[in-house]
Amino acid sequence: MATRTTTGSARADLITDAALDLLAERGMRGLTHRAVDERAGLPQGSTSNYARTRQSLLEAAVRRLAEREARVLAPGELPAPGPAAGPSAPHGRAPDPSAPHGQDALIAGLALALHRYLTRHPELLVCRYELALEATRRPELRAFFDATGRQFREPLVALMTAAGSPEPERHALSLVAWCEGLMFSCAAGSYSRSVPSEAELRTGFGELLRGMLGR
Repeated sequence: MATRTTTGSARADLITDAALDLLAERGMRGLTHRAVDERAGLPQGSTSNYARTRQSLLEAAVRRLAEREARVLAPGELPAPGPAAGPSAPHGRAPDPSAPHGQDALIAGLALALHRYLTRHPELLVCRYELALEATRRPELRAFFDATGRQFREPLVALMTAAGSPEPERHALSLVAWCEGLMFSCAAGSYSRSVPSEAELRTGFGELLRGMLGR
């Protein structure tokens, strides 16, 4: 395979994207420094220079996965927690998630993000499960994996607080658990050939949130 000439962050992205490709295609046993070099089209030893140990390579893969998931899930599309009041909110301010229209916006945003993930990026979900399982066997990776995941959990706690939840931590956990269960079923479980439509996801999120929030 011909080698590529890259520098800096471009090379880091090339290496970590290749690592994720290998995880999705071959699983954890297929992820080696040499295989990453070959997949990325880089000279042998490039991945070792970037991530000398397997632990550092796994951490780099977790970090890159989080970056790519953040682009797919696009938290900025969700209504921001804040005091703005529904459809009459001043220009440029997101609707209050605790108001009826604000809750509809939250439901629509969650459904859009999850549908985009399930239909366009299922390989990232496979990578997530490979890394999560490996983290159960590597305490040092577990700590890194969990710390990286907080960037997704903490905004959900804030949104549940803004939506009027009396127990935002518990309700955020319920929301995450519902999403995680659905994602696993569609990516690796018995529903892999019947991914819900965006409208069906809106219905599901609506039932879940209104059940928790009593609206």
